[in-house]
Amino acid sequence: MEIKIIEKKENPLLNRTEIKFECEYPTEGTPTILDVKHKLVALEDSSNDLLVVDSMKPSYGVPTAFGLAKIYDSTESLAKIETKSVIAKNEEPEEEAEDAE
Repeated sequence: MEIKIIEKKENPLLNRTEIKFECEYPTEGTPTILDVKHKLVALEDSSNDLLVVDSMKPSYGVPTAFGLAKIYDSTESLAKIETKSVIAKNEEPEEEAEDAE
């Protein structure tokens, strides 16, 4: 999976940076939002708690998806502005109790 930043725009009113990106995945299936989020966190050198992938739309017949991500200045701004559904789809899954035997 390769991610290219198409556009990066500061939005001081909402205390965030908005990133439009293109995700190419020629040899694999469509990546999950969390996979894309982890790659963007590494690319932008951001915190996992401050970045959300708002949307990701695959293109028909081509292994490419276009999306929008947002990097907030603080977790308070993120919690106040983002909808619960966007926050929920960007949360890490809870670790299962591996010691339950």
